[in-house]
Amino acid sequence: MQKDRLEKVKSILITQPEPDKDKNFYQSLVDQYKVKIDFRSFIHVEPLSARDVRRQKVNLANYSAVIFNSRNSIDYFFQLAVEMRHEMDPNTKYFSANESVSNYIQKYITPKKRKMYVGKGREAEFLALCKAHPKETYLYPCSDIRKPSIADFFKKHDMNLKECIIYNTVSSDLSDLEDVFYDILVFFSPADIKSLYDNFPSFIQNDTRIAGFGSSTQKAIEENNLILDIPAPAPDAPSMRAALNNYIKQVNK
Repeated sequence: MQKDRLEKVKSILITQPEPDKDKNFYQSLVDQYKVKIDFRSFIHVEPLSARDVRRQKVNLANYSAVIFNSRNSIDYFFQLAVEMRHEMDPNTKYFSANESVSNYIQKYITPKKRKMYVGKGREAEFLALCKAHPKETYLYPCSDIRKPSIADFFKKHDMNLKECIIYNTVSSDLSDLEDVFYDILVFFSPADIKSLYDNFPSFIQNDTRIAGFGSSTQKAIEENNLILDIPAPAPDAPSMRAALNNYIKQVNK
C-alpha cells in the first residue's frame, strides 16, 4: 500500500447491485465512519436463444446430470428447456455449488433427495462431489465468462462434461456516472474492469483508490496499469467489507 495514497475516504462505489437492507454488510461502514456508499452493477447478463444454444450442438435429452453454480444459470436453463419444448427427465441429477443455489432449483422442480447433490461453497468440495458420480453425462449451463477450473477438472479425470453457454455477461451503460467521482471503486470481477473501460476508455485513476476482490480481478487491475490499493481477501481481511474497514480505519483518523 503506497503511503502517499492513504487519503481520507468520504465516498465508495460498490460495483454490484444494491443488496436488501437486512443483507447489506456494508451498512456498518456507513454507520461507523459516516461514509457514503453507493451500489451500481457494472455488468448484466443477457440470455441466449434456443437457436444460439442449438448451434453449440446441445440436446438437453443427452445429459443425465446438470451442474448449477448460480441462480441466473437456473432461471435461464429452465426457460431454455421450455423454449426447446423439452420436459426434464425426472431421473435427472442436479449438482449445485451450495445450498442457496440448490434451494433455488425447487422453483422449477419437485425436489427428490436422491437426485440433489449439494456442495458446501468450496469449489474443491463441489468437484469432489461430482467425482463421486463419474459415469454421469454432465451438462454445465454457464456464462460466456467463467473460470476454466470445472472443465479442467472433468478433463483431468476423464469425465463427460459439456459446457453450454446460455447467457452472456455484458457491460452495462454507465454514462450517467461520467461526471460522478468516488474516493474508492470496488471491483469483483475482470468483467467489471472491462465495463469501466468500455464506458470510459480514457479513464485515469489519479487519486481514486481501487479495491479488488479475488486473484482474477486483481490481475485485470494490474493488466490495465491501475493501482490496487485495497486487495481482498487477505490474511487480515477475509471479505471485502473487512478490507474496506481496515483501510478506512487507517485513513479516517
